[in-house]
Amino acid sequence: MSVSLAKGRSNARKKATQALYQWHMSGNDLTEIEAQFHQEQNMEKVDTDYFHKLLHEVPVNISALDELIAKYSDRKEGELDPIEQSILRLSSYELKNCIDVPYKVVISEAITLAKMFGSDKSHAFVNSILDKLAKDLRKVEIKSNV
Repeated sequence: MSVSLAKGRSNARKKATQALYQWHMSGNDLTEIEAQFHQEQNMEKVDTDYFHKLLHEVPVNISALDELIAKYSDRKEGELDPIEQSILRLSSYELKNCIDVPYKVVISEAITLAKMFGSDKSHAFVNSILDKLAKDLRKVEIKSNV
């Protein structure tokens, strides 16, 4: 993966996390949120196709993603910080559906997002959930990396 593609996807995850958080808090239409981001945010270095995919696919799969997260979380859904929940949903989606993205990249990006947007200990919580989830969803990939 080229640096520009990797950076574009990283920026897409950052913007998608913000947009998913906005959707979670406001309940606004995803298409409106996406249009707002394109109008009001600097999207120049963002992989906009990946941003679109994450923004629209995560909500479609939300029940299954929340089930996966709940399986490894000691917190109930209502107890999750909304930004942590947005990061976990996005990352769980990638682990489950984007096998072209290495699991280590998914987890590393999620930790970065949690440090950027979450509370002091968010990154440790996010890491623990995604590490367990990766062992479940990416067994073959993890086994081949040993």
